[in-house]
Amino acid sequence: MTIHWCGTGLSAIPGLRRLLEAGQQVTVWNRTVDKAREAVGDLADDIRAFDMEAIGAALKKGDVVVSMLPGDWHVPLAELAISKGANFVSSSYIAPEMRALDDKAKAAGVTLVNEVGLDPGIDHLMAHALMADYRASDAFDAQNHLSFISYCGGVPKIPNDFRYKFSWSPLGVLKALRSPSRSIRDSEEFEVDRPWDAISSYTAPLPTPEDFEVYPNRDSLPFMAEYGFGADWPVKQFVRGTLRLEGWAQAWSDVFREVETLTGPEGDARLKQMSDHFWDQNAYDEGEPDRVVLCVGLTAEKDGKEVWHKTYVMDAWGDARGSAMARLVSVTVALAVESVIAGRIAPGVHAAPSAPELVADWMGEIGKLAQHIEVVDHLA
Repeated sequence: MTIHWCGTGLSAIPGLRRLLEAGQQVTVWNRTVDKAREAVGDLADDIRAFDMEAIGAALKKGDVVVSMLPGDWHVPLAELAISKGANFVSSSYIAPEMRALDDKAKAAGVTLVNEVGLDPGIDHLMAHALMADYRASDAFDAQNHLSFISYCGGVPKIPNDFRYKFSWSPLGVLKALRSPSRSIRDSEEFEVDRPWDAISSYTAPLPTPEDFEVYPNRDSLPFMAEYGFGADWPVKQFVRGTLRLEGWAQAWSDVFREVETLTGPEGDARLKQMSDHFWDQNAYDEGEPDRVVLCVGLTAEKDGKEVWHKTYVMDAWGDARGSAMARLVSVTVALAVESVIAGRIAPGVHAAPSAPELVADWMGEIGKLAQHIEVVDHLA
């Protein structure tokens, strides 16, 4: 059995090194072989130039393909894996085209695991853990009114005037500012065209409570079923969103105003120009620590009074092991690879696991990656 790890970008290395150090048989595929050698050449002796035809020729039944490449490659690599009787893992959201491979994967007896990075990934694990805890509690009642939040953000450990720093090209962050979102607020669907129209304040229950700015992203609603919410449960709030340092909205106000006006090819060109400028002005310096804060919370109310309220909170930052973002994303991917190899995830297309034993095992490993992680019981 061979792990075919595709892509050795900044967010890929710690997880890849974990698998190599554990003695797994790994073939590393990267567009630039020299860059891959620089990253893992001390551990890997099988490094090859990324090529779909070559990967297809090398794949054997029972192998695992890992895609740490841009999203456009995930479905083609997953289809290739299925055709060879191999499994597939990526950290990215499950696209409709990936979801459509479920029947083919089951028929081939292979597993396609996605959404196993940081966000999506660790946030899913925390949500499943809280939901299992709540369902098993004496407070559980299908008539309780629920509020769910999941806020994640990569922020500079040492705050700057821009209230943000970039580990890689800012273009993706700028494009995300043009994306609409859908969530539940005040028991109703809440749709927003631009993130800056929905920024609010959130106090993270860290050892020293800290205020952040948060906003919804993407479409939160499909995750209600994913996390096990009953279709008839009363829900006051359900939001998956992004977390930023306090003062971010003010620091970015000019960016918001300009992004709103950009359209067509000229707009895309201007976005690229802005991206280059921000990279020049606000990229992380070598060795500068990043920080990741993730808070997932569930509250149940009965007759207007809280009867259950817990938050899974994580705070991690860059240290001698490298960046927090890289290890949280890629080591979680490695955990998925290990679980697939061990046969702990069934054939078909899956997001991060919900099985309590697997969630507990993964969170135990993830706890070693963060400087602080705990479940806060607000009613204790």
